[in-house]
Amino acid sequence: MSYADSRFGAQLRALRTARGLSLRALGQLAHRGKSHLHDLETGVKAPALETARHLDEVLEAGGALARLVGQPVDHDAEADELLARVRASDVSAETLTRIEASVDDLASAYATSRPVDLLPLVRRRLAYVGRLLDGRGTLAQRRRLIVAGGWLTVLRATVHIDLLQRSAGSAHLVAAARLAEHAEHREIQAWCLETQAWDRLTQGGYRQAIDLSQQAQRVAPRGSSAHLQATAQEARGWARVGDVRRTRAVLDRLEQLTSNLPMPERAEHHYRYDPTKALAYTATTLSWAGDPAAVQVARVALAELDPRGDGGERPRRSASARLDLALALVAAGQPDEASTVAAEAIRSGRVVSSNWWRAREVLERVEQIDAAEASVLRAAYQVYRPVD
Repeated sequence: MSYADSRFGAQLRALRTARGLSLRALGQLAHRGKSHLHDLETGVKAPALETARHLDEVLEAGGALARLVGQPVDHDAEADELLARVRASDVSAETLTRIEASVDDLASAYATSRPVDLLPLVRRRLAYVGRLLDGRGTLAQRRRLIVAGGWLTVLRATVHIDLLQRSAGSAHLVAAARLAEHAEHREIQAWCLETQAWDRLTQGGYRQAIDLSQQAQRVAPRGSSAHLQATAQEARGWARVGDVRRTRAVLDRLEQLTSNLPMPERAEHHYRYDPTKALAYTATTLSWAGDPAAVQVARVALAELDPRGDGGERPRRSASARLDLALALVAAGQPDEASTVAAEAIRSGRVVSSNWWRAREVLERVEQIDAAEASVLRAAYQVYRPVD
């Protein structure tokens, strides 16, 4: 897998438009699909070095695109390198505090940033932590660095999964779990299991997802964000296998755990559970279970996430909430509104690659009910979907 600078897409678009070419016209000249070029410009896909060189030639760009594409990343080697550096370190308290703050910043940026933009930021911060691990110092300093590295590594794995780079995601999940074990950090261990559960769920491995979610709950400190998230993930798993009784039972348990949950200081932190997430997860789960209450819950969740209808402060979660509402509307026999709502989610550009199966599921269900209504939704789906 090649690594592309985050400026690649904008550069490609600028070169194309400067020559007055549409995506279709460039595709014909370069012998590439229109949707593939769209994914390159929007950052959904990273280009191969050969592709960048070919586009340079077609656009007469003098190598401008190829210079933004690096060599393939050896994810296993990168993960092993950080693990190999877990030994004596020597950093100031100020540096450690700054690193921990940057971990929170990146985890909070996850909700609003495109995965392709966030990934290089996480990689750079991980590389910095790795360099500091080569120093000398106390055991307490060493542990704080390892914990920071663990959080960054599980976040990196999550971003790779969002980009459908599953081999890279798996390598870094293994590394994160080992770092967590080394630091005896049960919450990071639990998040590794929960992240695996989500990945299995998106691929149809529902029973595996349930098992991993239950493992995460056993590992996580009770009441921690990882424990709550893993409980929510278990409910999703039961919803996907169609066990409404167990779905409801787990949701009831989750409600008891979160009933007095305070709003965290940084609500968008990916590793902090907050009440708005609880409502959104419930909407997702009920929609997947085909529960009649799903439409109302999904509407309330969307209204909280996006009160003005412009994507709100949580655009990725708003897009997912629209897909939840669309699925619930289809089940309620309202394919017209379902198609409109799902198309809004798709056109927002905030549905990450790992979530496209949800858009596809809405489309397939609308088509089963109203083929004419589904035509508009399919058109949007074909334009924006990632290239497999």
